[in-house]
Amino acid sequence: MDAMTMTRPAVLILLGPPGAGKGTQARMLEERFGLVQLSTGDMLRAAVAAGTEAGQQAKAVMEAGGLVSDEIVLAILADRLRQDDVKAGVILDGFPRTGAQAEALDRMLEATVQRVNAAVSLDVDDAAMVERISGRFTCKGCGEGYHDSFKAPAVAETCDKCGGTEMVRRADDRAETVGARLEAYHAQTAPLIDYYAGRGVLKRVDAMGAIGQVADDLNGIVAAATR
Repeated sequence: MDAMTMTRPAVLILLGPPGAGKGTQARMLEERFGLVQLSTGDMLRAAVAAGTEAGQQAKAVMEAGGLVSDEIVLAILADRLRQDDVKAGVILDGFPRTGAQAEALDRMLEATVQRVNAAVSLDVDDAAMVERISGRFTCKGCGEGYHDSFKAPAVAETCDKCGGTEMVRRADDRAETVGARLEAYHAQTAPLIDYYAGRGVLKRVDAMGAIGQVADDLNGIVAAATR
C-alpha cells in the first residue's frame, strides 16, 4: 500500500436486515474510530442544498419525479470523500444495494486510489428477528420502548416511565411484514455477499448476540481494516 493510499479515508460497508442493529453499531463505530456514517439520502440533500454540479443534476432529476442514477450518487459520494471531516473513514449507509452498484463503487474508488476496506455482514436468525421486531411496542405518551418477550412493563399496558396506558405498535413491525422485509433483504443482498467475498473483504458478525459483544466483534474488524 503506497503513501497516497494511506492518506485516503477508509471505506466500510455494513450489511444487515432491518432490526439487525446497523444504526446502533454505526453510531458506536463513529464514536470509537472517528468515522462518519454517510447516508445516501443525507448526501443527496446536502449536495442539492450546496448546489454542487452533481447536486444540481440530482435536483433536476428529483424535480422531474425521476430516480437519481447510480452515476450521480457516485459523483456525490466522490465529492463527499474529499471533504476534511471524513479523513478517518466512512461507513456507507444505503449504498451499494446491488452487485452492479458495488462494481461501480469499486471503479469509482479505484480511480482515486481507494478501495472498500471491509464489508461486514451482520448475520441474523430470521425467526428470531421476526420475534425481536414484531414484539416491539412503545408508550404513546412518552415514547418509552417495550417488548412482549424481553421488556414487558411491570403492569400490563401501563408505562413504567410515565404511567400512560396507550401503547402503539408500528404497522411495519407486524410479523408478516417483517418476514417479507427479511425475504426481500436476502434476495437483494445475496449478490453483495458473494461479490465482497470474492473481493476478499467480506467479514461476518453474529448480530444475534448482546449489543456489546457485537460491538467488540466489529471493533476488531474495523481496527484491522483501517490500519
